[in-house]
Amino acid sequence: MNPFLQHNELPDYEAMTPALAEEAIDRLLTSAKLQLSQLEQTVSPTWDGCMAPRYELTDPISYAWGIVSHMLNAMNTPAWRTVHEKLQPRIITFFSELSQNQHFYQAMHALAQSPAYEALDDAQKRILQSDMREAIHAGAACLPDVRVKLTALREKNAADSATFMNHALDASKAVVLTLSTEQDIAGLPHSLLASASEAARRNGHPDSTPQAGPWVITHEAPLFIPFLQYSACRDLREILYRAHVTRASRGDLDNQPLITNILKRRQDIAHLLDTKTYADLTLEGRMAQSVQAVQTLIERITSVAKPAAQKDHQTLEDYARKHGQPEPLAAWDIAFWSERLRKERFTLDTETLRPYFPFPHVLDCLFETVQTLFDVSIHAADGKASVWHPDVRLFAVKNATGTCIAHLYLDPYSRPETKRGGAWMDSVLSRSRKPDGSIRLPAALMVCNQARPTDGKPALMTLSEVTTLYHECGHALHHILTEVDLAPAAGINNVEWDAVELPSQFMENWAYHRPFLKRMTKHVETGAPLPDDVIDQIIAARWFQAGHQTLRQIFFSALDMGLHHAYDPQSNESPDDYKFRIAPQYTIIPPLPEDRFLCGFSHIFAGGYAAGYYSYKWAEVLAADAFAAFQEAGLEDQTALAKTGRRFRDTVLARGGSRHPMELFKTFRGREPDPDALLRQSGLLEEHASQT
Repeated sequence: MNPFLQHNELPDYEAMTPALAEEAIDRLLTSAKLQLSQLEQTVSPTWDGCMAPRYELTDPISYAWGIVSHMLNAMNTPAWRTVHEKLQPRIITFFSELSQNQHFYQAMHALAQSPAYEALDDAQKRILQSDMREAIHAGAACLPDVRVKLTALREKNAADSATFMNHALDASKAVVLTLSTEQDIAGLPHSLLASASEAARRNGHPDSTPQAGPWVITHEAPLFIPFLQYSACRDLREILYRAHVTRASRGDLDNQPLITNILKRRQDIAHLLDTKTYADLTLEGRMAQSVQAVQTLIERITSVAKPAAQKDHQTLEDYARKHGQPEPLAAWDIAFWSERLRKERFTLDTETLRPYFPFPHVLDCLFETVQTLFDVSIHAADGKASVWHPDVRLFAVKNATGTCIAHLYLDPYSRPETKRGGAWMDSVLSRSRKPDGSIRLPAALMVCNQARPTDGKPALMTLSEVTTLYHECGHALHHILTEVDLAPAAGINNVEWDAVELPSQFMENWAYHRPFLKRMTKHVETGAPLPDDVIDQIIAARWFQAGHQTLRQIFFSALDMGLHHAYDPQSNESPDDYKFRIAPQYTIIPPLPEDRFLCGFSHIFAGGYAAGYYSYKWAEVLAADAFAAFQEAGLEDQTALAKTGRRFRDTVLARGGSRHPMELFKTFRGREPDPDALLRQSGLLEEHASQT
C-alpha cells in the first residue's frame, strides 16, 4: 500500500512521506537489481527482448524518484532534503550501471545493426537511438575502470548540484532590507507593501500590516523585482542589488567551491568519453547538434541586439538625467527608470494593471485559449486525488467528445519557506499502454511563484506573471496532448532539450493576442475589461527595450556555453574571472567587481541546463516562426486559427519525442526555421511589420 509504488495512478501526495519514500525506493532498487541480473541471461537484440524490459524495469523507480525530486522542489523541508541526499547516490548508481550494462548495450547495438531495426516504428527507433547514446555517454563502450570513474564523477556532481540548489533556496529567503519609515517605502505600490508585510510576519514581525509595516524585502522574485522597479530610494536599491548579485557566495551557503568542482568534473567526464569539451558531449543529443551552430545563433542575435541595447541604454540614461539623476546609470537603476519610461511612453503602470488580471479569471481565459487552439477542454477535478499543498489545483483535460485524456496540477503561488524560486513544469505520469491494452493517462504539474492573494482578494497578476503562466502551460500541453503510447517517447520525454521550449515560448504569444488579451482582463472590483487603447499600449510595450532584454539572455547563453567549452577549469582563471573576461561583448553596464551571479545560476549548476541555456533563444526562434504561421493564416479568421492550431497539435504536440524536432517543425511549417524570425517579431529588424 506504499503510495510511491502505485506508478500507474495519480499520486496520493497527502500520504507521501520521506520515510515511505526511503522504504519504497529501497525496495524498488533491490527488486530491480535482482530482475536485472535475471534479464542479463535472456536479453536479446529485439524490441521485446531488450528495450521493453528495460523500460519496465525503470518506470516504477523513475515514478517514485520523480515524486521525491518534486517534493524537494515544492515542499522543501529538512526531512525531504535528508532522504533526497541519502537516496540520490543510489539512484544515480543504479541508472549508471544500467546504462553501462554490457548485456543491454550489446543487444541494443546488435538491434540497431540488424534487419529488425527497419521494422521498428518511429518512436521505437528514436528510443533506441537515445538509449544507445545515453549508454555511450555513461561509458558502455569504455573499459570497466573508466565506467567506475564516470559513475563516481556523476554521483559527486549530483550531490553538489543538490547542495547548490539548497544553498540558493536558503539564500533567497534571507532578509536584505527591513523597512520602517515613510521614506523607506517611497514609491512602493500597495501590492508590494502587502507582500513585504507578509514577509515581515514570517521573519519576526508578527504585528506587521501593509499600512503600518514594518516591511521586509528578501531575494524572492515577487519582492526583489518590484522593489527595484518602484523604490524611489536609490541607496536602498543599491543595497538590495549588491546583496542579490552576491547571494550564496559566502559563509555556509557559499556556492563558489561547488561551481569549480562541478565544472572540473564535467570536463573530466567529457575527456573520459574522448570528447573535447562538455559542451561538445552535451550537444550530441541536441537539435543544434554542434557548438558552432549555437555560436552562430549567439553571434547573429548579438550583432542585432547589442546596437539596439546600446540605443536603449542611451535613451534611458537621457531620460533619467532629464528627471533628476545626474549620475550615470548603475545596474540598480535600470529597472526603476525603465518602469518610469515605460509607464510614460505607453501610459502603463504595472500596479495599476494588476486589478484587471485576477488570477481565477486569467486561468479561465487561458483554458479557453487552449480550447480555441487545440480543441481540448480543461475542467476542475479538485478532490479526485490528493495534492501536496492546499494551494494546489487538479484539472482534468478532455477531448472534443468529453473523454478525459490527461490530468494537470497547478501550484501557482510563491511559498518561499518551502518552494524554490522560478517556475517549472514536470511530468507526473507519462502516457503509455498498460499490459491489458488500456492507456495510462499522462499527468503534468505546473509550478509558479506569483504573488499570493492578499486582503481577502484573489491574487492579482502582473503581465510578467501572466506570461509565465502561459509559458508553463505550453510545456504542460506538450506533455499531456501526446498521442504516443510508448512512455519513453511520449510527451516531453525524449525531446531534445533545445526543442522542448518551443511549445512554451509559442504559448506566450497568445497572452498578447488582442482578442484573447481583451477577454482576459476583468477588474477585480468592477468587472470591467481594460479599454481598447490600454490593450493597444500593452501590445506595443511587449517588446519595449527588446535590445536590452535580448542581450541579457544572450549573455547568459554565451556564459554558459563558454564555461562548458572555452573555459579551462584546470587553469588559474576562476569561473567568475571568465565571466568578467567575456562580459564586455554582451553587456552595456559591466558586472560589479563583487558580482557572484554564478552562485545563483541554478539553471546550469542545479537545473539541467548545463551547456543548454542557449535553448531558450533557440526555441524562441522556433516559437516566433511557428506563431508566424498563424499570422500568415489569419489571426482574426477563427476557422484558419483552429485549423492551424490543430496542425500544430497533431505535429509538435502530439508526436513528442517520437520524431526528431526538426522533422516535426518542417512538417508543421513546410520548411526549416528562419533564424531571423525572433528578431523580426521583437522589432529588432527594421523590416518587421507587426501583425499582432
